[in-house]
Amino acid sequence: MRVLLTGSAGFIGSAIDSALDAEGHEVVRVDAMLPAAHQGAAAPPHTEVLDVRDADGWQHLLTGVDVVCHQAAVVGAGASTADLPLYAAHNDLGTAALLAAAAGAGVRRLVLASSMVVYGEGAYACPTHGEVSPGPRERAALDAGDFEVHCPACGAALESLLVDESAPLDPRNAYAASKVAQEHYAAAWARQAGGSVVALRYHNVYGPRMPRDTPYSGVAAMFRSSLERGEAPRVFEDGRQRRDFVHVDDVARANVVAAAAVAGAAPGSFAAYNVASGLPTTIAEVAGLVARGAAHPIEPAITGDYRLGDVRHVVASPARAAAELGFRAEVTPEVGLPAFATAPLRG
Repeated sequence: MRVLLTGSAGFIGSAIDSALDAEGHEVVRVDAMLPAAHQGAAAPPHTEVLDVRDADGWQHLLTGVDVVCHQAAVVGAGASTADLPLYAAHNDLGTAALLAAAAGAGVRRLVLASSMVVYGEGAYACPTHGEVSPGPRERAALDAGDFEVHCPACGAALESLLVDESAPLDPRNAYAASKVAQEHYAAAWARQAGGSVVALRYHNVYGPRMPRDTPYSGVAAMFRSSLERGEAPRVFEDGRQRRDFVHVDDVARANVVAAAAVAGAAPGSFAAYNVASGLPTTIAEVAGLVARGAAHPIEPAITGDYRLGDVRHVVASPARAAAELGFRAEVTPEVGLPAFATAPLRG
C-alpha cells in the first residue's frame, strides 16, 4: 500500500514509519516540524514539511495514496485557556483540512491517532449503586488529600473498571476536546465521502525515541529525566492512580494492522479501538519500574501534589482490538519500563 503518514518525524510517527517500511509499504512522509515537538531539529530525509492547516498543500501528496495514517497533533493537556486556539487550529482545523483534501483526491481510507483522554475519568462502580458516572474531582477534596473518585449518590469511594470503546466521551482539557473533535470530523467525513475510518485510542505511550522534557514527553520520560539528574522521580497525588502504559512498538504495530483493516472496511464506517497493554499500572509503580532500570536508581517521592483536571483512573479494555483487529500488545510494563530507563531519547 501507499500510505500518507502525517507526523512522520515524531515519536510515534517515526516508529510507525519504521513498521510500515518493514512490511513493505510505500510511505509518504509529512510533518510540520513544530518547535515544541522537534526543538528546532531539521526534517528527516524524504519528509515533506507542511502546515497541516493548509488544505491546498495536501493535494500533490495524496496522489496514488491508499490509506492516510494521521498522527500529526499538538499534544499535552494545555496549560491554560489561552492554549485553546492552538489545539483547535492544529488538531481540529488541521484534521478537517486533510480530510477535505483526501476526499477531493479520492482517498477514502483513514487511520486516526486518537487518545484515551477522550474518556475523561474512567469507568467506575459503587458498592451500593453499581456503575456510575462521577463528575470532576473537587479542588477542596484534592487540597485535603482526598484523591479518590466518589459516588455522586452516596459519596462512597468508587472502584475503577475497565473502559471499553462504548464509554461516553467526556473530554476534560483542551487536548482531549480536540481529540474528540478529530473523531467526530472523521466520522462525519466517512459518512459524507463514503470513507472508512479506524480510530486508535492510544493509552500512555512510551519507548525509544521519546522526546526529552517537552510537552510531548510522557510521565515515564519525566521520571527518567529526574533519575538522570540524580533526583527522585516526583509522583503526584498518592501514586495510586492507575493507567495503562503501552510500548511505542506495539502502537506502531497497531497502526500497521489498522491500515490493513481499514483498506477492507465498508464505506461510511467508523470504528474506535483502545490501544493498550491490558495491564493496569499505578503511577508509583511506573516510577519504580523506570528507577529499577536506571544506572543509579532512586526511590520515587510521593508528593501529594496534584494538577486540577487530571483524572484519577483510566484503565483500558483491549478486548475489542483483540477480537476485531487481532491486535494484542506484546511488551509488558514489567519489561518495557525498566528498559526505557536507558533507551535512546530525542532532544
